[in-house]
Amino acid sequence: MLAGRDTDDLERSATDLRVRYGIDAKPAFADMLDASKYQAFFDDCVAKAGGKLSGLVLAHGSLPSQEKVQQDLELVEQTIDTNFTSFAALLTLGANELEKHHRGFICVISSVAGDRGRPSNYVYAAAKAGTTAFLQGLRARMHKVGVSVLTVKPGFVDTAMIWGKPGVFLVASPRRVSREIYEAVVAGKSEIYTPGFWRYIMFMVKSIPEGMFKRMRS
Repeated sequence: MLAGRDTDDLERSATDLRVRYGIDAKPAFADMLDASKYQAFFDDCVAKAGGKLSGLVLAHGSLPSQEKVQQDLELVEQTIDTNFTSFAALLTLGANELEKHHRGFICVISSVAGDRGRPSNYVYAAAKAGTTAFLQGLRARMHKVGVSVLTVKPGFVDTAMIWGKPGVFLVASPRRVSREIYEAVVAGKSEIYTPGFWRYIMFMVKSIPEGMFKRMRS
């Protein structure tokens, strides 16, 4: 099941999967900002998937400019709802379903941004930090029932989310990142940085004393 708002794009992707790999892919419309429809959407996906969920991948998000967010309270709310609240709600539904069968996986794309708030994106970073913390607790819960929970922390990936953004460096290809995510799911890992060098970059960023960090341009 491929879910999202752009039904034309979903249909193209589903068709490509069916033709290229022989996968019975189906598109499903979902607006992650409309919480009132989460339950019906989720139930429909499970039904179309044969009544039994084997895994859940959440990879949606939005990255508005910090300058716009700090001038628009509605955009603050929308950024947090898109990047955290919707994740928490859908993960709750998915975890409850997988728990019934004591098997399966959950894979969620968070971000390296959640490791430390920076002046250039702290509202987005706060939402991602919330998602990462949520997954830590969920992982401990689901471990007891045999369901793996993977937190993915990508750096900059060559997708529409970062095109034209200032300060972008060390951009990775979607193919490389998706391969590393797939391998981590198969291996049952708990957390990955992708590409892996971001683990060391973020270790250094988190190690900077607060007094020095406040004076840095970031």
